[in-house]
Amino acid sequence: MSGLFLSILIVVLAAAAFWLGRNKALGAVGGNLRDLHSLPGYYGYFSAIWCGLPALLIVVAWSALDGTIIETMVLAGLPTAADGLSDGELSLFITNVQNLVTGNIVANPSAEVVAAANHYRHLQSLSDWGMTVIALGLAIAGLAYARRAIVPNLRSRESVEKVVLMVMIGASAVAILTTIGIVMSLLFESHRFFQQVPVGDFLFGLQWSPQTAIRADQVGSSGAFGAVPVFAGTILITVIAMLVAVPIGLLSAIYLSEYAGPKVRAFAKPGLEILAGIPTVVYGFFAALTIAPLIRGWGEGLGLDVSSESALAAGLVMGLMIIPFVSSLSDDVISAVPGALRDGSYALGSTKSETITRVVLPAALPGIFGAVLLAVSRAIGETMIVVMAAGLAANLTANPFQAVTTVTVQIATILVGDQEFDSPKTLSAFALGLLLFIVTLMLNVVALMVVRKYREKYD
Repeated sequence: MSGLFLSILIVVLAAAAFWLGRNKALGAVGGNLRDLHSLPGYYGYFSAIWCGLPALLIVVAWSALDGTIIETMVLAGLPTAADGLSDGELSLFITNVQNLVTGNIVANPSAEVVAAANHYRHLQSLSDWGMTVIALGLAIAGLAYARRAIVPNLRSRESVEKVVLMVMIGASAVAILTTIGIVMSLLFESHRFFQQVPVGDFLFGLQWSPQTAIRADQVGSSGAFGAVPVFAGTILITVIAMLVAVPIGLLSAIYLSEYAGPKVRAFAKPGLEILAGIPTVVYGFFAALTIAPLIRGWGEGLGLDVSSESALAAGLVMGLMIIPFVSSLSDDVISAVPGALRDGSYALGSTKSETITRVVLPAALPGIFGAVLLAVSRAIGETMIVVMAAGLAANLTANPFQAVTTVTVQIATILVGDQEFDSPKTLSAFALGLLLFIVTLMLNVVALMVVRKYREKYD
């Protein structure tokens, strides 16, 4: 039985356990709720937890570990097939075995591969049956224990709340550990990079050309790892995008929340938010095939030297993509400003425009600032539009008509194709990621400081 089907079956058993536990608690007191320590639902949850939680944990753990264990047992059972193979050959051997097991086509499989695939199927079948028996056994045993434990004075609410608290703590721990793992991986790989490239050259270098030989038979230059052109391109495109997104998004939010009628709002707000659902590759096509040639044509008509791929084209289209983030969030924040502030302003003789500019917008400023910060983060992290409209050239320029690149584009470019994690070329992607993480963290700190300042003033 597959893990998914088994999990569904366990959930069904847990639902049945909830019903049985609740009915037993009611039956034990003859339907008189006052004689129960907790509400009947808590007895049902108590029964469902004991029936479903241990079994689901077994299914998750088993599914996560059985593949590795089976591979180890297959190789151990066929020592002649794995004897003397390199890591790459061993990985290819296991891949061919798994392809045969899943029914994929393998060209001229050897006898060892076929034997290993048969052994793999046998072990997988035993594993599935073992997981099914143990999980269902735990579910049934948990249900039996819960039914025996349910008595009128059972503190089921406390037990259920402890389990829920543990689940929430576990979820928080996963989020924290994931963040720590990301940071530590960046720090570790960046440290390896800075052992080969000086920190000063990376932070203040004006040339970015991470073309190095990653194999002994390859010819490559020593490379240049100055991150200034990459971050300059990121900042240039982000600024252009913000110059488009912030005014249009904020003005549209003010119109929708303060001026538009219900019919216009019901049509315009979903229309704006549709832009957020368009894939970024579509925006990239639009930038590369429409906006970039249009800008180049206008520039040539004015006698300007405009590149086929320019920061202006990427920034303009990225700004259009980000408008819904600014507009929707700002609209929600402006609409949440208490009506008493508006009424007080009108009572003092202010006009509608004065009320908006001097009362509503200052009160909503923390939320608007958060929306703008989210838009900045979205612009910094965009890749496809820049690849298709701004190019890959790491030019150190403030000219929006020239081709530039960004941090995320370089990371994606470096980590595509052959990779050797002892090469400064590959490790430079982690250094860029670490620096981008630090910059984003600083932006968040500044945003929190501004939000706290204005919240103290307007709350």
